[in-house]
Amino acid sequence: MLTYVGRRLLAAIPTLWGVATAVFVMARLLPGDPARVIAGVLASQDQVDHLRHQLGLDQPLPVQYVDYLGSLARLDLGTSAHFGGPVSGEIASRLPYTAELALTALAIAVVLGVLGGVAAALRRNTLIDLAVSAVSVLGISMPTYWLGLMLIVVFAIQLRLLPAAGADSPGSVVLPAFTLGLLSVGLIARMTRSSLLEVLAQDYVRTARAKGVSPAQVVFAHALRNALVPIVTAVGLQLGALMGGAVLTESVFGWPGVGRLLLDSIFSRDYPMVQGLVLLFAFTYIVINLLVDLLYVVVDPRVRYD
Repeated sequence: MLTYVGRRLLAAIPTLWGVATAVFVMARLLPGDPARVIAGVLASQDQVDHLRHQLGLDQPLPVQYVDYLGSLARLDLGTSAHFGGPVSGEIASRLPYTAELALTALAIAVVLGVLGGVAAALRRNTLIDLAVSAVSVLGISMPTYWLGLMLIVVFAIQLRLLPAAGADSPGSVVLPAFTLGLLSVGLIARMTRSSLLEVLAQDYVRTARAKGVSPAQVVFAHALRNALVPIVTAVGLQLGALMGGAVLTESVFGWPGVGRLLLDSIFSRDYPMVQGLVLLFAFTYIVINLLVDLLYVVVDPRVRYD
């Protein structure tokens, strides 16, 4: 197992290098002069040139690229041009908020998605199945910003039950988490339904029913447990997507996470911050995929990594 983990971590190095190279190039393709954006429209040309020199933007691109890779090799993400402090420190202060939002949204998605998928599989081709399918399609296709605004109008403005924005109270996470989680409910529900239907058709399930095992035990102890591998895969991928895809949700609800930080950094042309955040999202995907692969051993004892 340790050998397998070591190989996976070594294989992640070229992936991170490719992501770092891609984001370095794309960040410099953004229109506008970062030094002018940071200095402001009222700054003189001498001030802009001085800031450009401080940021290293007056160097040739190959020199900037080599310096960037050298900093990454030292685990140094650089200094934020907008905040004036280390990129890693600013990310560390925002990351707990995004983690809280993503984990809460994932919990909502897993509970609603698994229960909906189980209900749809047990009531195949009935109104329940059609309703779960309709909700799944609605959740996947509904724009995040529109759903977030509608939830704010209903629950924050009209009913005044929950805060509309910010992260000042425990209830502040409810609306953004539900907005973000609804995108994953449909995928998890469809995956649960298809996987459970396949397992329910197996001989050992029919044998358990013939022996008089209770329906609940047949579904949850026998069938659902053996259908967990594709469900765990879907949940793991969704966690990575939620961590990296919270940009619109955090912007709509004023949530102080890394998604909103990424959007603000793009507008302010903060190259080091944009590069650090994209690398963080890539690293998050890699770690989550590795954890999902290791979780297969727990879910299915037949899986072995030799």
